[in-house]
Amino acid sequence: MTDTPDPDQPEFPALSDAELRETLDLMATAVASMSNRIDELQSVAKKQIAVSTEARIAAFAARDQSNPKKYGELIGQTVDRGIADSLKRLNKAAGVLLDSAERSSASFQETTTAHSNTLRLIADLREKQRQDRRWLPWVGLGGVVLALVLTVTLPRFLASNPTTCALIGATWTATSTGVNACVFYGE
Repeated sequence: MTDTPDPDQPEFPALSDAELRETLDLMATAVASMSNRIDELQSVAKKQIAVSTEARIAAFAARDQSNPKKYGELIGQTVDRGIADSLKRLNKAAGVLLDSAERSSASFQETTTAHSNTLRLIADLREKQRQDRRWLPWVGLGGVVLALVLTVTLPRFLASNPTTCALIGATWTATSTGVNACVFYGE
């Protein structure tokens, strides 16, 4: 194995623990929400099955009656009403489930897009950081050169003026040859 990355695989930076936790929390919230909705739909479906079973039992009991013509139509209407209501509720539950799935899918797509944008931004920032690091040695070298130049020229500049000479703790005086100089006297 080599340490070089596979050229077919894009290089994505590893997510931090906080980002992973946040992503997992978002996914857990979405799954919990979907689970609650599915539980509600299962409860509705169980009620519909119970209603359908009762209607079927009533139909079988009516068939056993001595006069099927008399009770047949009444039972048919009752069953039709029970099934129609159940079908309406089932259709409504399916619509709610479909709507929930669409909202969950849209939310997941938004989360995925935001995550991709964040990863892209991090990659761009890291690339800019790499480019900025190329200048670091030159900036350091410039700082060293500036420090050397100031070490040589600053004392000479400060000693060339009576005011700055007094600021650095020296005395401005004239030599025996008449040349002005900044002098430090030892005690």
